[in-house]
Amino acid sequence: MQDRPVTLAAVSGAHGVGGEVRLKLFGEGVASLKPHRAFNGGSLTLEKLKDDGKGGAIARFAEVNDRTAAEKLRGTALTVPRASLPPLAQGEYYHTDLIGLRAVSTSGDDLGRCIAVDNFGAGDVLEIERPAAEGKKPARFMVPMRPEAVPEWDGERLVIAAAYAED
Repeated sequence: MQDRPVTLAAVSGAHGVGGEVRLKLFGEGVASLKPHRAFNGGSLTLEKLKDDGKGGAIARFAEVNDRTAAEKLRGTALTVPRASLPPLAQGEYYHTDLIGLRAVSTSGDDLGRCIAVDNFGAGDVLEIERPAAEGKKPARFMVPMRPEAVPEWDGERLVIAAAYAED
């Protein structure tokens, strides 16, 4: 899990004519990018980073010298290894640590796997995909990532309160 790449931002387009790019941020603002100098396995080296005042950022990479090169990066996810992220306090998690975990109910029933973590403004919500019944598509359900709904989790599984796992 420590080698898993974690996406911190994505290039949303070019900024100006000198090779700078606009970034959509997925972490805690510009501060979450500042500790990192290399992205995407070292293929992009950050030279300059500033807040754009709109919830995003403007960046310059050593490998990008003009607007044409910057435009080619549109849609590129900027990733770092999971191991390079700061350690977490008790009860905290990175979304990437939850995605792919097996989900079980408090009564021990297999519920499926976590396939996404969303946040619609009121907190994180886990999307769980149930195992597919023969000849059918797998069903999905969502669970708020709160202690009453997910009383425990670790690197192996999520435990979902039975009331939140009902069909």
